[in-house]
Amino acid sequence: MSFLQDIPILSILLLVPLLGFIVILCLPKHRAGWLKTAAVITTLIPLALSLWLYADYDNKHGGEGYDESAAWLQIPINKETATNADTEMVFSFQYALGLDGLSLPLLLLTGIVTAMAALAAFHVKKRWKAFFSWFLLLEFGMLGVFLARDVFLFFIFFEITLVATYFLIGIWGYYNKEKAANRFLIYNGLGSAIMLIAFVMLVNTAGFRIEETAAGAYQYIYSGSYADIAANMADPNAFVNLPAEATGGVNPFQMSDGMMWTVFILLLVAFGIKLPIFPFHTWMLKVHQEAPPSVVMIHSGVLLKMGAYGLIRFGLFLFPEQAREWAGVLAVLGVVNLLYGAILAFRQNEFKLVLAYSSISHMGIVLIGLAAFNEIGLQGAIFQLVSHGLISALLFLIVGSLYERTGTTELTELGGLARSMPFMSGVLLAAGLASLGLPGLSGFVGEFLSLLGLFESMRWVTAVAVLGIILTAVYVLRSVLKMTFGPQKETFAALKDARFIEALPMIVLLAFIVLLGCYPSALTDTVDFSVDGFMKLLLATRSGG
Repeated sequence: MSFLQDIPILSILLLVPLLGFIVILCLPKHRAGWLKTAAVITTLIPLALSLWLYADYDNKHGGEGYDESAAWLQIPINKETATNADTEMVFSFQYALGLDGLSLPLLLLTGIVTAMAALAAFHVKKRWKAFFSWFLLLEFGMLGVFLARDVFLFFIFFEITLVATYFLIGIWGYYNKEKAANRFLIYNGLGSAIMLIAFVMLVNTAGFRIEETAAGAYQYIYSGSYADIAANMADPNAFVNLPAEATGGVNPFQMSDGMMWTVFILLLVAFGIKLPIFPFHTWMLKVHQEAPPSVVMIHSGVLLKMGAYGLIRFGLFLFPEQAREWAGVLAVLGVVNLLYGAILAFRQNEFKLVLAYSSISHMGIVLIGLAAFNEIGLQGAIFQLVSHGLISALLFLIVGSLYERTGTTELTELGGLARSMPFMSGVLLAAGLASLGLPGLSGFVGEFLSLLGLFESMRWVTAVAVLGIILTAVYVLRSVLKMTFGPQKETFAALKDARFIEALPMIVLLAFIVLLGCYPSALTDTVDFSVDGFMKLLLATRSGG
């Protein structure tokens, strides 16, 4: 093991944006250059640390490559509910952080997209201090979501991202920014409430364990630890899985089949709103249309992936049997997302809406990969999350640069941009080709693995899904070619190409897209352990433990 195991590297990585947030608060609000530089430097540190962790990670040593834990919050429960006077009962929540093959790629994605978005935020024209304060608080929340290994801690970080995004949209967005921010808050707030209900049910059943104290008394603990909950869910002899007859006729900690299905569906709805799954998608369209470019880069590139991550971490990993039985439902939802998003994207004349519906369509690929319930499909789903995060961030970065110059993203208004902006047009074309799944770019790998995995069990569903891939090529080429070629307005003839501050993040994002397209093992090898562990768990549930 590397020496990184001996230092709290995860806490350091997590706290850097919070320290940057404090630095921003201490800087003069009129010093835009200082504020922007401090924000960029702050985002580069988590990126460097996540790259270091990714390079150091060894998926052969046991999955949880790094973990940190400390006692955080203990709430005593009224002793009247205890079985005897010596019994102690507490709710126990930990400051628990961890990394495995599922969270590490998404942590790195967060570092990449946030750093590039910080560079894109140089476009911000007002209230720089407030903007970068919320921006760094958003990064703090996103990193925490992928690092948290306690359900209460996860919930807190999840809510931090919601609050920060709300203000970033509502203050620095475009014309209908307040409406978009309010819709975002309502939908995501509802999803958070549903998620909290599911977590409370998990803590009070699967989180239960008994420990003997040094004095010989027993302590009944309701734990929020993800490790405790996952271990109990997988253990047929844990209280959560024992019928009342096996515990003397009473077992308040048992999770019946009905309760398991209830929690699973609650988690599916909660994280499905964030993903989003049709029909919980309407809030996202307004966000993509009204939020400032740097915020949309993060929203499309990372925040949507939090929904898929939560669905995998808490839905599939904790309830593999329920998820497997609903594989057909997940597959149908994925195909609906894929086709609905692609068809609506084809009908749009506003490029931001094209990309918004494209995100819905590409999240359908993720659901298709999850529905496969085999190693190939699951790797494809996770690969698609990372790939789409990079591609969508790059596309919205270009959209922001175009809008700054032209004041519009209407396809009917744009045309011939390749004449005045050859570099930006070339990057736009490359990003479009990655989005439609051209071999050699990252978009192809995620789509191919997801569809290949589903083909094994649901061939007709896969055949229908392929239509969505074809439609993707149609709407992407229609939009990109209409913008870069054809007649050009005279007022656009003097447009300047990308500045260095814009070209740098474009090159970085495109480089990662090409890297994953040409060398997919750089990602699939990392996620292999988590996927392999899930498949073993799934096989165990099929065989009855």
